[in-house]
Amino acid sequence: MTNDAYINATSVCELLRKIAEANAGVPISLILDNARYQKCAVVRELAESLKIELVYLPSYSPNLNLIERFWKFVKKQVLYSKYYADFGAFSQAISNCISLAHTKHKHQLDSLLTLRFQTFDQPQLGPAEFAALASG
Repeated sequence: MTNDAYINATSVCELLRKIAEANAGVPISLILDNARYQKCAVVRELAESLKIELVYLPSYSPNLNLIERFWKFVKKQVLYSKYYADFGAFSQAISNCISLAHTKHKHQLDSLLTLRFQTFDQPQLGPAEFAALASG
């Protein structure tokens, strides 16, 4: 499903319906950022009725949002230092990049879109050290 217009709760609901229809009988968990139109009651209620689990990423965490990494990659491939005569050519270039993601761009994306994250067993700074650092 593509959308080159404004995204709102209605378009998110349309996406939920299509995902549910295409994956009938399969457990579905959908990872979302904290956009207001994704967290509204209409979307949450529809997801519940379709038995889709909505999982929201923490605020201000683009590093956890794989789609942000993917869009950065697409922009680098399609947009940087390139001219398109019209919107149709630009849109086609984006579609081509996305459709080749699993073949032509697979090696680059395998390392970029990993779920391996660095974690810390103990915080590097405790509250007192952080406050001292923050106060200068």
